[in-house]
Amino acid sequence: MGSKKRSAWQKQKAQFAASLGEGDLLAELGLGGDSDHDPFARESAARAARDEAHEAALRRKACERKNRYASRYEAELTAAECAEHGAPPLHVYQCPYCNGWHLTSRPER
Repeated sequence: MGSKKRSAWQKQKAQFAASLGEGDLLAELGLGGDSDHDPFARESAARAARDEAHEAALRRKACERKNRYASRYEAELTAAECAEHGAPPLHVYQCPYCNGWHLTSRPER
């Protein structure tokens, strides 16, 4: 009696289709693609897409929507100008995404 495992059944089905010369037809129909070899391919692709979207959101929040300064001196000069006009104290930090400099109202760590 043959195996009842799904992977064994898929292998037997692929061998049978290949013996009939229908392997290309199954691939065209999407029945013999790589997803049969990796049952978690769809979940892995979805996880990768979610991770990429999350990283893009973090980058947008942490860097892209903020003013970027080319040097620490330029950022500190801007922070001092803001303080002269009554703004709360601003601190300077180097961005891990763009290696530029940004201002924050959060206290230094």
